[in-house]
Amino acid sequence: MKYLFVLFFVFLFASCDTAPKPIKKGIKEIAKEIMRDAKNCALITIDSVGIAHARTMDPFLPEEDFTVWMGTKPKSLKVQQIQKNKNVTLYYFDTKTGSYVTLQGTANSVNSEMEKEKYWKTAWKNFYKNKTTDYLLIKFTPKKATIISEKYSILGDTITWKAPQLNLN
Repeated sequence: MKYLFVLFFVFLFASCDTAPKPIKKGIKEIAKEIMRDAKNCALITIDSVGIAHARTMDPFLPEEDFTVWMGTKPKSLKVQQIQKNKNVTLYYFDTKTGSYVTLQGTANSVNSEMEKEKYWKTAWKNFYKNKTTDYLLIKFTPKKATIISEKYSILGDTITWKAPQLNLN
């Protein structure tokens, strides 16, 4: 009986898979997961004298091609800066995993009623009293992305720290 008991536990532990199974996700899927989990991003614009300005945004989830929509006021400084220089950066940082995605691309103002209805969050109603005059969309079109995720072992070069990149043109 004693040997049967020992054999049972040897069989039980031998059949258990205690090692974590590798997660098989593509880098684009991982980047979108980081963007989703980060919830907010920093929109970085450049002013007329070359100084970068970063502000926290509440973006919509990225589209399949990584296009990102955000809302703002038409008279905001960011809109003026985008009109003069469409090249912007979005930076998403997930504090729980220490992962980030940086997207570089161009931004444009969109004032279409149809798009504004599509990209609207009811939580914004106190910020934009009149959607027609107080609300404008920023459409971000990405060109490239860099990704770092310890969770998925996507790390920068050990010497230069250059992060893995995605071309999104």
